[in-house]
Amino acid sequence: RKTVAVSDMKTVTSALKMYRLDNGDYPTTEQGLAALSIKPTAGPEAANWQEGGYLERAPKDPWGRPYIYKSPGREGAFELLSYGKDGKPGGDGLNADLVEGAH
Repeated sequence: RKTVAVSDMKTVTSALKMYRLDNGDYPTTEQGLAALSIKPTAGPEAANWQEGGYLERAPKDPWGRPYIYKSPGREGAFELLSYGKDGKPGGDGLNADLVEGAH
C-alpha cells in the first residue's frame, strides 16, 4: 500500500504543478485538493483553470483517508501527506508518514 500511496502522491504533485503553471500559484490550503477537479469559487481566482480539471477527483490514500494538503507547507510551497496505516502523525513501517512537497 505504501507504493500505491507514493505513486498517488506523485500524480497529485504533477497535477498541482500543472495548476500552478496555469494559474500562477498552488491552491490554498482552504481550496484544497478539490481545486484540482472543481474550479475554486473562493479564495484566489483560478483565472486559467483547465477545462475538465487536473484530476478526475482527489484520491484517497490506500487506507481510505483523504491526503492532507497544506499550502504553504513547512518547507516549501506545499506539503502533501498521508499519515500511513494508523492515520496518526509519526510512526514506523506501514504507520510512517509519507510526505511529498515542492520547494
